[in-house]
Amino acid sequence: MSKEKVYSADEVFEICKQYMNARHLTYIKKAYEMAAYVHRNQTRASGEPYIVHPIQVAAILANLKMDPDTVSAGFLHDVVEDTNIISEDIRELFGDDVANIVEGVTKISKYKYESHQELLAANHRKMLLATAKDMRVIMVKLADRLHNMRTLQHLRPDKQRRIANETLEIYAPLADRLGISTIKWELEDLSLRYLNPQQYYRIVHLMNSKRAQREAYIQEAVAEVKQNIDQLHIKYDISGRAKHIYSIYKKMVQKHKQFEELYDLLAIRIMVQSVRDCYGVLGNIHAKWKPIPGRFKDYIAVPKVNGYQSLHTTVVGPKGRPLEVQIRTYAMHEIAEYGVAAHWAYKEGVKDKINLDQNDHQIDVFREIMEIQEESSSDADFMQNVKGDIFTDRVYVFTPKGEVMELPQGSIPLDFAYQVHTEVGNHTIGAKVNGKIVPLDYKLRNGDLVELLTQSNASPSRDWENIVYTTRARNKIKRYFKIADRQNNIELGKNKIEQELLDRNLAPKNYLNKKKFQVVLDRYNFETENELLAAVGYGGVSAIGVVNRLTEADRKKADQQAQAELVHKVLHADHEATNGEAHQAAVETEEREIEIQGIENLLIHMAKCCTPIPGDEIVGYITKGRGVTIHRVNCPNISDSEQRNRLIEAQWGNVHNHQYVVRLEVFGYNRNGLLNDILQVVNKVTNSLNNINGRMDQNDMAHVSMSVGVRNLTHLKDIINKINNVPDVYNVKRVIN
Repeated sequence: MSKEKVYSADEVFEICKQYMNARHLTYIKKAYEMAAYVHRNQTRASGEPYIVHPIQVAAILANLKMDPDTVSAGFLHDVVEDTNIISEDIRELFGDDVANIVEGVTKISKYKYESHQELLAANHRKMLLATAKDMRVIMVKLADRLHNMRTLQHLRPDKQRRIANETLEIYAPLADRLGISTIKWELEDLSLRYLNPQQYYRIVHLMNSKRAQREAYIQEAVAEVKQNIDQLHIKYDISGRAKHIYSIYKKMVQKHKQFEELYDLLAIRIMVQSVRDCYGVLGNIHAKWKPIPGRFKDYIAVPKVNGYQSLHTTVVGPKGRPLEVQIRTYAMHEIAEYGVAAHWAYKEGVKDKINLDQNDHQIDVFREIMEIQEESSSDADFMQNVKGDIFTDRVYVFTPKGEVMELPQGSIPLDFAYQVHTEVGNHTIGAKVNGKIVPLDYKLRNGDLVELLTQSNASPSRDWENIVYTTRARNKIKRYFKIADRQNNIELGKNKIEQELLDRNLAPKNYLNKKKFQVVLDRYNFETENELLAAVGYGGVSAIGVVNRLTEADRKKADQQAQAELVHKVLHADHEATNGEAHQAAVETEEREIEIQGIENLLIHMAKCCTPIPGDEIVGYITKGRGVTIHRVNCPNISDSEQRNRLIEAQWGNVHNHQYVVRLEVFGYNRNGLLNDILQVVNKVTNSLNNINGRMDQNDMAHVSMSVGVRNLTHLKDIINKINNVPDVYNVKRVIN
C-alpha cells in the first residue's frame, strides 16, 4: 500500500491560499497556532508530536476545499477533549460555528458510563445529532477518522479491531450516504486490513502479481476506445482503474468466488463535458463491443439518492473478457468523488460561509436520524435503529412518477408507503410492483416500480408492526395505535390502577382525586390525568408504579405502626432466642451504619443475593425471627406482592473503612496473559480479591468470575472502568443472583 503524504502546516496554508483570501488565511493560521501551543507537550501512540494529527485532518479538509471555519475546526478538533481548553474559549476566539463543530466531534467523558459499549453509543448519538444541525461536523469527523485509520498500526491489536469495525459499521456508510466515495473507499480498505489481514494482503498480493498483465490489457482497451471516441470530435479524458480491495473482497464473499474467478476487476472511466456527450460515447462503446445483458445502469437519468450520476455498462472487451466502462461529465466526477463536499466546497466570492441547502438529498439521512432520535429510548437503542435503517445496504425503487426512493435492503411496500407519507402508509390496502399485485410483505428489489393502493377509510393492521422492516414505519404504526386507542387506553389504565388498589385492599375513591394525582403527574412528567391513564393503558407506565406514588404518603403513615409492631415482635423473638443477640444487633448497626427510620438495636444482615454497597439504593426486609435484611431496591427476591408489607425504608449512614464483597464477571478475547493482566489491574485498586476463576468457551472467548472488596459504588465503577481498559476485555458486569 502506498504511503500517504504527511503535510506540514505551511503546505496546508498553501492549499488554502488557492481558494481563500488573506483574511481567511490569517484566521486558519490563528487556529493552527492555538492547536500547536496547547498540544505542544503531547505525543501520539507512534511517538510523533500530537500536532501532526490535527494538521493532517486540516489538510484533508483543505483538499476538499472546505470553508475557513471547517478547516479551523480541523486544527482545533481535539483541543477540548485532550487539553485544558474549554468550548467557551474557542467560542470567544473563533465564533459559534467553529465552537459548535468542535463540540460536535468531542467525545463524552467516559466516567459517566459503566461500560465501553454505552460510551460508544452515547458518543455516536451525540455526533450524529450535532451533524443533523451542521453537516460540517461529520466532515471534520470523517477527516479525523480517515487519518486515525491511516495511522492505526501504532495501536494495540484489540483497539485496531474495535476501531476498524466501528469505521466499517458507521463511518464508511456515512461517507457513502453523503456520496464521498474517495473517503468511503479508503476507510473500507483500511478497515479490512485490520479486520481480516489475511484476505486483505492476499488480495493485494494477487493484484500486484498480475499488475503487468492487467495494465497491458487496460492499455489495449483504452487505445481501442480512443480510436473510436476521436471520431466524435469532443473533449474527453480516459483512464483505467482497478477495483478497490474491499469491493473485491465483498464480491468474493457475496458470490462465493475465488479471486481468480473474478473478471470485472478493472474498469475504464471516460469523462466528457456534457450529458449529450455521455450518451454519444455510450453508443460508440456499444457499437465497438457487445454489451452484456443486465449490466447497463443509467445513473444519469436516475441518479442515486446520494447524488451520484454516471453511465455504467459492461461489455465483452478485448480478448473476449468482460470490461466495465463508466461514462460521466467532469462535474459528475466531482460529485462522485467528493459528494456533499463538492456541493458545499468553499469558493471565494460565492459563499462567505457554507450554506447548508436543506433540500439536498444528502440531508435526508439526517432528517431520518432526527426521527429515530425522537423514538429511541436509549443511546444503544438509537444506534441499533440507525444501523438497521440507515447504515445498511440499500435498495432503489421507483414511484409511478419515476422518482427514485431509497430504502434499507429488506424493506417491503409498507416501508415504502410510510417513507412517502404517514397518511399514505395509514391508508394503504395493497401494492403493485412492476404492474402486478404483491403481498404487503413482499421484499423490494432494486429497480422495482412500486404503486400503492389506498382507501380513505382504511387503517393500519396491528400485524403490520411485526412485518415492516424500518424503525421509521414501525414507530409510525405504533403512534397511530397509541392515538387511535387513546380512549380505550384511558379506560384500561384507570381499570388497571383501580384493580391494583383493590388488590391492596384500598378504596379507589380515596386515591383517584386531583390532589393525589398531581404528585404522580409531576413524577412522570405528564400534563393531564388522561395522558397518564392512557400511558398506563398501553403499557408505557406501570400501574404498580402509579399506585406506589398515589399511596406513598398514606403508606408511610399506616406502615409506621405496622412496622413498629412487627419490629417489636422480631426483637421480642430475637430476645427470647438469645439474650446477647440484641446487643450484637446494636453493634452491627453501628458498624454498618444502616439507618432504619430511627429504630435502634435491630439485628441487621446484608443480603447475599444482591450484595448492596454504599451508593446503591437500599430497602430493609423484615424477616421472621432474624431481624432485617438489607437488599438493593431492585433486587428480584423482594419483588413479590406478598412481600411488599414487610419492606421498611433504610438508608446508608456515614460509612467509614468498611469493605463490601461484590461479584464481577469479565468477558474478553482469550489470549496468553489475559487473566494476569486483569489481576494486576484489580490488585492496584483493591486489597481484597478472592474466588477468582476463568474458563474458555467453544468460540475461544474468555469468561472470568471474581469477588472483590469495594468501599462504595464509586469505587466499584472505578474498578470496572479499569478492567474495561485491559486489552481484549470487551465487557465487565456486576453479578446479582
